[in-house]
Amino acid sequence: MPTVKLQFDVILFDMDGTLVDSTDGVVGAWELFAEKYPGLDVTQVLSSSHGVRTVENLRLHCGITDPDELEREASRFEDAIVAESKKNGRHGIVALPGVAEIMKEIGPYAKLPTPRWAICTSATKNYASAALKAAGIPVPEVFVVSEDVEKGKPEPDPYLLGAKRCGVDPARCLVVEDAPAGVRSGRAAGCKTLALITSHTREQVEEAKPDYIVPNLSRYVYQLSCTQKLLIFRRFRVTMKPVENGIEVTIETD
Repeated sequence: MPTVKLQFDVILFDMDGTLVDSTDGVVGAWELFAEKYPGLDVTQVLSSSHGVRTVENLRLHCGITDPDELEREASRFEDAIVAESKKNGRHGIVALPGVAEIMKEIGPYAKLPTPRWAICTSATKNYASAALKAAGIPVPEVFVVSEDVEKGKPEPDPYLLGAKRCGVDPARCLVVEDAPAGVRSGRAAGCKTLALITSHTREQVEEAKPDYIVPNLSRYVYQLSCTQKLLIFRRFRVTMKPVENGIEVTIETD
């Protein structure tokens, strides 16, 4: 695939699995909840819960139906992600590869009235703010969280709201996502989509039909694969930089 150079009015980032890695904390939180909810299969939950709002995961996997109880348990769960992320030798919540470099380029361009990037996450505001702080990522002024929408991903609501708050047409936005549900949300909103293979297999990501796929947001990623007894060496590169009236995104693969 040749180098693709694109310009967008706004970049709409997902958070978990896209900008930050909270895997250690999420595993710890589900293990904690398994103590209260017998029969909870943590492995099965982890395979399907990523990219979905906490209240929806708790409704599905823990059988919680009372709205007030859902909100309380969602808050407890997301507090547990932060608390559990460093227990038992875990590494905590950290920025994913390439994110620090991208933030050096576009980080200052997140202010209203003309923000050039935003975050649209399935997490609650309290948890998302804590996770970004832990990972050293600035909180943009347009920050769409779970509480802001009635329908979460894969519905288009989070990204439609993100584009609206930025004052731009969704068609002029690039959604950056790692979860198939998030890719589908971005596509349903009418945005272009860049998918990362950080939390799901390439096959799972491809099923969501993103416009572009890369391993992560690093400037240079080298990937070795084996096909029909041949070793294939490929280079991937993603860069973002501010330009007049937007962000220029370069996606390169060999």
